[in-house]
Amino acid sequence: MKMKIEILGDGCSRCDKFYENVLKAVKESGKEAEIVKEMDPQKFTNYGVLSLPALVIDGVLKVSGKVSKVEKIKDWIK
Repeated sequence: MKMKIEILGDGCSRCDKFYENVLKAVKESGKEAEIVKEMDPQKFTNYGVLSLPALVIDGVLKVSGKVSKVEKIKDWIK
């Protein structure tokens, strides 16, 4: 089953770096995932996100307000 990964952000350089880290983590893990950049402020509110970037995996908020390292992201997508 393919997981859905959403990167919530506003297009800032931190959000772009986080997106790159997520792509690398998914590739290294060998998992199949639908990766979506989400820039809709309403989505941020729906997940209770107050600080960007944020990461949502299969509808569960994993982190917000920091650019997580590749290894940490791989832990979340196991």
